[in-house]
Amino acid sequence: MTDMKWSIKAREFVNCNCSYGCPCQFNGLPTYGDCRAVVGMQIDQGHHGDTRLDGLRFVNILRWPGAIHEGKGEAAVVIDERANEPQRAALIRIVTGQDTEPGATIFQVFSTTFEKLHEPIFAPIDFDVDIDARKGRLVVRGITEGRGEPIKNPVTGAAHRARIDIPDGFEYSLAEIGRGWSKVARPMQFTLADSYAQFAHVNLCQSGILR
Repeated sequence: MTDMKWSIKAREFVNCNCSYGCPCQFNGLPTYGDCRAVVGMQIDQGHHGDTRLDGLRFVNILRWPGAIHEGKGEAAVVIDERANEPQRAALIRIVTGQDTEPGATIFQVFSTTFEKLHEPIFAPIDFDVDIDARKGRLVVRGITEGRGEPIKNPVTGAAHRARIDIPDGFEYSLAEIGRGWSKVARPMQFTLADSYAQFAHVNLCQSGILR
């Protein structure tokens, strides 16, 4: 249990190396045996104790050599440089799974699988996401850049819409699914091309999803 109360209402754009649909969302094994992902979030409304987090952004860069639950992962957190010292400290505690009940959020669950957590990076984060349109853009210069768009019908070229509904999840309740491209330059290096992307509203607190 934790005595610290926090909550965030945010919009996210996620790109990982799995094929469209991502078996991990269904408790399956990753498409290619390992997992690499970039997660960007814009907090529209949030707090950590008395510290307001409205309007701030953060990025998670993640890598595991196998399935996530098998551990040995590596993670880096980029915090919006506009955040002041209390906001930076608050975001780091949230994103690294501190002040969160065990198993309650994606941040806390993932934190148990990391073997290496890099020092936090404070930088400008250029981030845009349109969840209904399945479009996203994420740029942290010199660190990572990526984009997301709808899946296209292979015959007609029309935008294809699919969603994942997880009523009892620890990240989102409903996500729009698309495809994405990302490059990560540091503190680890990898490239994602035409792979799984999700666009979702995230509403979390120390006890899990707020419904």
